[in-house]
Amino acid sequence: MTVNDDSFTNWKHREEIAESMIPMIGKLHRERDVTVLLHSRSLVNKSVVSILKTHRFARQIAGEELSVTETLPFLQALTTLDLGPSQIDIGMLAAMYKTDDRGLSVADFTAEAVAGATGANKIEGRQGRDVVLYGFGRIGRLLARLLIEKAGSGNGLRLRAIVVRGGGDRAGADLVKRASLLRRDSIHGQFQGTITVDEANSTIVANGNAIKVIYADDPSQVDYTAYGIEDAILIDNTGKWRDRAGLSQHLRPGIDKVVLTAPGKGDVPNIVHGVNHDTIKPEERILSCASCTTNAIVPPLKAMDDEFGVRRGHVETVHSFTNDQNLLDNYHKSDRRGRSAPLNMVITETGAASAVAKALPGLKARITGSSIRVPVPDVSIAILNLQLARETTREEVLDHLRQVSLTSPLKRQIDFISAPDAVSSDFIGSRHASIVDAGATKVDGDNAILYLWYDNEFGYSCQVIRVVQYVSGVEYPTFPAPAA
Repeated sequence: MTVNDDSFTNWKHREEIAESMIPMIGKLHRERDVTVLLHSRSLVNKSVVSILKTHRFARQIAGEELSVTETLPFLQALTTLDLGPSQIDIGMLAAMYKTDDRGLSVADFTAEAVAGATGANKIEGRQGRDVVLYGFGRIGRLLARLLIEKAGSGNGLRLRAIVVRGGGDRAGADLVKRASLLRRDSIHGQFQGTITVDEANSTIVANGNAIKVIYADDPSQVDYTAYGIEDAILIDNTGKWRDRAGLSQHLRPGIDKVVLTAPGKGDVPNIVHGVNHDTIKPEERILSCASCTTNAIVPPLKAMDDEFGVRRGHVETVHSFTNDQNLLDNYHKSDRRGRSAPLNMVITETGAASAVAKALPGLKARITGSSIRVPVPDVSIAILNLQLARETTREEVLDHLRQVSLTSPLKRQIDFISAPDAVSSDFIGSRHASIVDAGATKVDGDNAILYLWYDNEFGYSCQVIRVVQYVSGVEYPTFPAPAA
């Protein structure tokens, strides 16, 4: 047998194993609200090749490829346990098992590692929490995709309604068009599932989720209880109101909390999940998820400050163009943003640096920032230039950030890549708030320069969903628990 034959036989064997994993992963998700992860990446609804690629990607983080032959026994062990709603990382289980010298079987080790999600310790499935999207633009449609994807057993977040401006006499055509925009996206591809339109009831049915489309020009026009919506979390994607007074207009019958997908003003808390989400007070009804750039820089900034101390910093954001810019030169309230977005690099302002203080009040360093919009439709990069409290080396910084991305409480926020030829389009669809580019990192004494990629649409939307899950009480614990 040749080397090529050996490789192909091995591939077919791993395909067979990945194929066998799919029904186990699906059943755990649908019946028990258990999300199976591999180094923070969900394996739910993934294809055979996606599962294999996710295992292979582990080499970027851990230094060596992870095989499905290593993780399958842990997945099989999970199916025998009395699990409650949770997220379980089989990559972490496999890694921890390798270093455990007690001679336990895989089944016993797994049972011990996820004991907090089993038996008397498990969280019982809760009644689903209603969610309303106010606005259905770029972020709104990605949030809809994520909410539909995460429906699971139906006991988590339930997208019940979308509120858009009045459809007028062409409401039927408007509904069809909005469903089409959800179904197909030029950047993020096809919706994974089926979508039908019920024009008579002004409803979009996506993967069995009936989503009412409500037409209104103002929050005061909507009584959500008339649609059977109760105690809901409303996500405002319009950015029209950013202070407490404006956002309070959403606190109508049926709405319990309001989450803004833009930086909040005044006393509205700016939340970056993974960093300060645990400071949200139960009685807080209005909060902001800050900006995509704030979410990209705050987690690695915290990681660097925790380990090395940060005295001062500057962030330069090279940001993809957005819908608030013009396709061709035209009037715009912001002078430079009126110039053609796909034809120019456009210097603009960013509030991300000043927003750091809200998310990281304990950080004493002064952070400044500036931004340039560039002619790409998605994925941006933040260049974070830091003066540290002590001297270090490039190797020490990269090792620290690699470990943070793998085992820390920030592992869902910070990703790590060492590919030497990585470019922006490689990160379309990334679910992390930011991705450390190891090859571009520069360290000289007490100065460190980090290059942080981020999908300013999808990665940010994932952060928003994490905040909504937290405030709704359906953010389930992760096992094994990440190192503090």
